Amino acid sequence: MKELPDDGFHVFDTTLRDGAQREGINLTVADKLTIARHLDDFGVGFIEGGWPGANPRDTEFFARAREEIDFKHATLVAFGATRKAGVSAEDDPQVKALLDSGAPVITLVAKSHDRHVELALRTSLEENLAMIRDTVAYLRSQGRRVFLDCEHFFDGYRANAGYAKQVVATAHQAGADVVVLCDTNGGMLPGQIEAVVRTVLADTGARLGIHAQDDTGCAVANTLAAVDAGATHVQCTANGYGERVGNANLFPVVAALELKYGRAVLPAGALSEMTRISHAIAEVVNLTPSTHQPYVGVSAFAHKAGLHASAIKVDPDLYQHIDPERVGNTMRMLVSDMAGRASIELKGKELGIDLGDDRALVGRVVERVKERELAGYTYEAADASFELLLRAEAEGRARRFFRVESWRAIVEDRPDGIHANEATVKLWAKGERIVSTAEGNGPVHALDRALRVGLERIYPELAALELVDYKVRILEGKHGTQSTTRVLVSTTDGKGEWSTVGVGENVIAASWQALDDAYAYGLLRAGVEPQE
Repeated sequence: MKELPDDGFHVFDTTLRDGAQREGINLTVADKLTIARHLDDFGVGFIEGGWPGANPRDTEFFARAREEIDFKHATLVAFGATRKAGVSAEDDPQVKALLDSGAPVITLVAKSHDRHVELALRTSLEENLAMIRDTVAYLRSQGRRVFLDCEHFFDGYRANAGYAKQVVATAHQAGADVVVLCDTNGGMLPGQIEAVVRTVLADTGARLGIHAQDDTGCAVANTLAAVDAGATHVQCTANGYGERVGNANLFPVVAALELKYGRAVLPAGALSEMTRISHAIAEVVNLTPSTHQPYVGVSAFAHKAGLHASAIKVDPDLYQHIDPERVGNTMRMLVSDMAGRASIELKGKELGIDLGDDRALVGRVVERVKERELAGYTYEAADASFELLLRAEAEGRARRFFRVESWRAIVEDRPDGIHANEATVKLWAKGERIVSTAEGNGPVHALDRALRVGLERIYPELAALELVDYKVRILEGKHGTQSTTRVLVSTTDGKGEWSTVGVGENVIAASWQALDDAYAYGLLRAGVEPQE
């Protein structure tokens, strides 16, 4: 049995239509179906699927969504325009396509700016009102629920407030359930939004919604300002995707409504799925999740300053506005040259290493981190390297699974245009001297393969490891190509992922350090006992 949303307040998602207009997003029908399932799992009330009839992809989406998705919480919405000037609603092909979509709710877009009516639609102000009235009434007569988006409403209100309000009143009187005021150009500020929404609500009596673009960086704030003024329908997109700089971000809007306003707009327990849903949708659209996004970013509850860590050790709420678990996120302690004792103690606890009351040990780790970061290392992005450092200090020795005698990498550029990369590694493991050579598609890849060739017979656990990311940064220096290089390597064993760091006078030396740490940490995770 479908759990219907509370009709007193609408969370309306338009990721599949307006969000898909973001540069770099190109959704297939399969992508749209997957995102629709994620949004339904999250518990939004309405999902705007696209414009049926405008393109084959959206038409196919509605046909497949009816057959393939059993919506638990959301109602599917089709988007389209009012009838064309001089054509009856029942004879307009695009209005027919909206009905053919089978969507129980239809959102119509209409002009509310007098200049747009005359220049873009090339019709009269009176005919525009008739187009709205006729289309809303016809769709209602066909058993559809209708929302009306007033395009460029706030700019239109500034130019001709009387006509803009007339558009709202006409749609309301014709039977539109919600009239949505759109900041299409995204130029409004919260105080302006609130004042206009209050006035329009008082003067028309219509149920109002808000659709805010983020061109001033205020889309979330503008959306909440409209709610403060009486709007009961918010239109958003997942992760703020949308044309130009984007739309009001669904996740901070919903979190604010639930946690700050005390308004239950999602099914019970759904808010704790927010971080997962955000990242899942980012994966579908093939965009890296924003690390600094409010509530759901991996840095949203990350603490770096030693002063913050000292306070968090006493009470996490001293430097966090909510418990991150409420939105499915976690608190993280970052270790850097800003770290104090509390940062190290909390990070040790996070990693499962009890430092007890050993102030001397903590002090040594703090100094070691600051010394290493001064040399170019960074531990806030390399937890695995930090854990190896911390364990070495705590245990009085480095965890060594093998000892390297020497390594070398050769890059050969041949006259025939072929580039050859070969590496040789000489090392000791379990009392055995090993010499291994391998080729790769680059010197670092060749080193990686040579290390694997040499060690996998001794440590079969290494076969499960895979390098998944590799980043190089040339650190600030005065010696041009001789400047210090930092390398970050991300590795997975199929169960988890970790990052390691290396610093050297060249990219190969830095890469070797990061690889050395990556394999040592992988063996540590696998429960292998160190040999030295």
